[in-house]
Amino acid sequence: MALISDAKKAAALVRKALVNRAAVADVRRTLALSGPHAPGRFQVAVYFADGAVNMYQMRQWYEPLAQLSKTWPVVVLSRAATGAQALVRDGALPVAFVPTVRDLEAYLVTQDVRVVLYVNQNTRNFQMFRYGRRWHVFINHGESDKMYMTTNQFKAYDFAFVAGDAARERLARVLWDYDLEARTIEIGRPQADHYTGALPYTPDDRLVVLYAPTWEGDRPSAHYGSISSHGVALARALLASGRHRLIYRPHPRSGVVDDAYGAANRRIIAAIAAANAADPSAHHVYDDGPELGWQLSAADVAVVDISAMVYDRLAADKPLLITRPVDPDAVIDTHGYLSACEWLDASAAPHIADVADRLLADPDATARLEHWATRYFGDTSPGAATRRFHEAVGELMTRWDEWHALTPTEDEQDPEEAEFDDESLA
Repeated sequence: MALISDAKKAAALVRKALVNRAAVADVRRTLALSGPHAPGRFQVAVYFADGAVNMYQMRQWYEPLAQLSKTWPVVVLSRAATGAQALVRDGALPVAFVPTVRDLEAYLVTQDVRVVLYVNQNTRNFQMFRYGRRWHVFINHGESDKMYMTTNQFKAYDFAFVAGDAARERLARVLWDYDLEARTIEIGRPQADHYTGALPYTPDDRLVVLYAPTWEGDRPSAHYGSISSHGVALARALLASGRHRLIYRPHPRSGVVDDAYGAANRRIIAAIAAANAADPSAHHVYDDGPELGWQLSAADVAVVDISAMVYDRLAADKPLLITRPVDPDAVIDTHGYLSACEWLDASAAPHIADVADRLLADPDATARLEHWATRYFGDTSPGAATRRFHEAVGELMTRWDEWHALTPTEDEQDPEEAEFDDESLA
C-alpha cells in the first residue's frame, strides 16, 4: 500500500510540474506580445504569490483596483505560474510575472512602486517585505470572524486596511501590543460598490436561495464547510419544492482535503443538472464563475458558512442564514455578528424552505441586519467604501512623499539573498 501511495504522490508531482511548465511558457509568450511595461509607470502593486486555485482572492478586488488605477496605476506582481496564467487570461489588470527573487528585483528597479497590497498571508509575502521605502499593506480577501482574521501576521505589515469597527475590536481582543489606531485604516467593503455579472435566468415568482458554502478546512478548528453536513439535504429540498430557485456557489477548493466532501459537492452539482433537465423553467444555477455580485443582490435568502461570504452578504443588507458547524472543535467567534446571527443546524437543512419563509417574515430581521452591517462596514451607501479606499491609498502616498523627502535613497538589493531561487524557499 505504501508503494502505491508513493507512486500516486510521484505521479501527482510530475503532473504538477508539467502543468507549471506549460503555464510558464504560456504566460511568457502572452506577455511578450504586449512588450515590457513602461519604466516608472506603476505606483501601486498587488503582490500575489498563489496559483490559480486561490484566484478568487484576487478576482474580488479587480473592480476596486481598476478604479484605483485611474488615479494611481496598479500592477499585479504574480509569483506562481498558474496564478499568473489566470491573471493574464482575465485581463483585468496589468501583470508582471516575477517567479524568482531575481525577476522580482529586476522588475521593481524599473518601477515607482510606493504601496504594495497583499490579499492573503502566503508565506512568500515575506520575500517582498525585504523591500523598504514603500508601504506594505494587508487588504485581505474578505471580512469575517474566522481565526484567519486575528492572526499575529498582521504585525508584519506597515498597515492593514480593515472593514470597520468590528475588525478593530476583533484585533484588539487578540493581538498584544498592536497599535490599532496607527496601523489600521477603515475602508468598508469596496467590492460591494462593484457587484458584477448578469443574471443567468429570467426572474419570476420563484424564491431565490443562494447557497455558498466554504471548503472543508484543513484542521478541526477550521471545519466550517457544510456541503456534507447540510448541503446535500438542503439542495434536495430546494430542488424538489417547485417554488424555489437554487444558486449553488461552492468554494473552489471544495474537496481538496476530503474526498467525501468533494463527492458531496459533485452530488449537488449533478442534482441541479437533473432538476433543470426535468423542469427547464426552474433555471437552478451551479455557479463556478469568477464574478461575484449578482448572486448576492439577486438572492432573497442566502445560506452561507462561517467565511467571508457571511460579510459579503451582510454588506448587501439582505437576509441570511449561517450553517452551524457540526465539528465541535470548529472555533466560532461569538463576540461579533455570530453572536446574534440566524443559525441553520444540520438537522434543519431538509426543512430549509420553511426556515427561509420564517426568516423572511421576521419583522426584526431588517433592523438586525442594518445594525450589524453598520458595525462591520460603516457607511454602506453606494460609493462610500470606494471613496474611503481611495482616501486611504492617497494618505499613504502623502506619507510616502514625506518620508522620501527625509531619507536618502539607498540600494535595497541584498546580493547574497538575491542568489536564492524562490522555488528553493517555497
